[in-house]
Amino acid sequence: MTAPPLDRRAGVHALLAFVGTLAAMLVLVRINLTLPLFGHVGSALIALAFLYVPSGLARHRGEDLADYGFTLAPIGRGLRAAAGSALIVFPLFVLGYFAFYELACSSALAPLAPHGLCARYAGAAGVHAPALTPKLLEFCAVQVIVVALPEELFFRGMLLHLLGRRFGPGRPIAGVHVGWALLLTSAAFALSHLPRDGDPRALATFFPALLFGWLRLRTGSLLAPTLVHAGSNILVRVLDLMVLQ
Repeated sequence: MTAPPLDRRAGVHALLAFVGTLAAMLVLVRINLTLPLFGHVGSALIALAFLYVPSGLARHRGEDLADYGFTLAPIGRGLRAAAGSALIVFPLFVLGYFAFYELACSSALAPLAPHGLCARYAGAAGVHAPALTPKLLEFCAVQVIVVALPEELFFRGMLLHLLGRRFGPGRPIAGVHVGWALLLTSAAFALSHLPRDGDPRALATFFPALLFGWLRLRTGSLLAPTLVHAGSNILVRVLDLMVLQ
């Protein structure tokens, strides 16, 4: 089966969608307003942008959101890929989390840690079970619905698809064609995290973005990357609750 011809317009559409959305984010993150049953207004509007732009662009290009992976099928493959990735990556992340804080908070590397967290870090000896509160359950729901799903549709759905049409599939690695589309999408994902806090450490999200993109390409669906993305954010939150005083 031959690959579809390269589509140069897809690259232009991807660039305009990303630059326009990033510009909107620079404005929306400044809306520091929280409403009951709605949450942080700026973050909610950004999530809506991540949902609206792919929908509008798909209509403009005569495509469907299923072309961007917005489908559960094949659900079995997506769930297996998400579970397998979590079983491999999450334990490694937990080890890295403790190794980083143990090293940084006891040395001159403390400035590398988020501001004020070393003073609250209780160490491995201070680990305790997090309280299962409605606030934590709300956080988990928000990570799936408001954070992971819209971001995955925008980046691993629309952007990865468009850049794949522009640059081609790339070279096969571990069962997935890896090329410019995956690298540029991951870089765009990392850059999109800068407007929120202006912290250059946010650029490290480039690396989990590679995993999310690989899952999207491997399964043909956004199910696995959405679950792993949300699970990663929830894991960080749970770890913080377990060790920070």
